[in-house]
Amino acid sequence: MRFLLLVVFAAALYADSVKLYLKDGTYHVAREYQVLADRVRFYSLERSDWEEIPTELVDLAKTKATVAALAEVVKAEKKAEAEEDAAERATRKEIRSVPAEAGLYLVVDGEPMKALKQAELTNVSDKKRTILKAITPIPILTGKSHVEMKGAASEFVVNDERPEFYFRLNKEERFGLVRCLPAPKTNNRIVEKWEIVPVVKEIMVIHEQVEIFRKQVGENLYKVWPMEPLKPGEYAWVEFTEGKGNTQAWDFSYRIKR
Repeated sequence: MRFLLLVVFAAALYADSVKLYLKDGTYHVAREYQVLADRVRFYSLERSDWEEIPTELVDLAKTKATVAALAEVVKAEKKAEAEEDAAERATRKEIRSVPAEAGLYLVVDGEPMKALKQAELTNVSDKKRTILKAITPIPILTGKSHVEMKGAASEFVVNDERPEFYFRLNKEERFGLVRCLPAPKTNNRIVEKWEIVPVVKEIMVIHEQVEIFRKQVGENLYKVWPMEPLKPGEYAWVEFTEGKGNTQAWDFSYRIKR
C-alpha cells in the first residue's frame, strides 16, 4: 500500500516512551509510531511488537501536541544541563586562579583577582594602645576596649553592592564580614569591640556583623559574598579565635559608582 504520509517519532530522543492517544480517552504506550494512509502503525512497549490501528480511532492532534510538549521539556532540560556544566567549568577555572597564599581576593569579571591588604590593627583602651599581632594574642586586661584600623576609609574600593571574594585561610578558623564604625576620638575605623570577662579572663568580641553566604570550594578555601546588597561604607573581613584576641582583618570601602 502506498504511504500518503510517514511520520516516525523516535521516542528515545525525548523519553523512553510516547503515549499514542485514542479518541475514546485511552492510549497505547509506544516506542514510536508511523501514520500511514488509513492506519497508524506503532511499536507497543506493553507487548514488545508492532501493531496497527485505524487512523480514525487515533487522536493524532493530542498525541502530536504531547510529543511536542515533551520535546520542549527535554530541550529545556538539556539547555539547563549545558548551562550548569558551563558554570561548573567556569567555577573550577576560577578556583584554580585563586592565589596559593592565605588572604582575601576580590573576584573581578574578566580580570585577575585583586588581593586585599591585611590591615594593621590596634587595640585601644582607656589606658593604652596595643598593636595586635596576627599570631600572638595580646595580654588580657580587665575592662572594655576596641580594635581599630588607621584612617577613616580604606584604600581598597569596591563598587559592586554584592561583591564576591575568595578567602584562603592559613588554618581552619572563624571568620566573617563586619561593618566598621568611625572611632570617636580618632580619624580611624573601629572593627570590633572587646569586653573582658574578669574571672575567666576571656574576651567577648562584639562585631557589627554582615550576613554572608559561604561556600567551601577547597581545603581552607571559601567563596564568600554578602546575602544582601551592602550599604555604602567601610567593611572588613575578619578572622579570629573566639575569646583569644588575635583578630586579623582585610578592609575595603563600598562606594556607589557615579
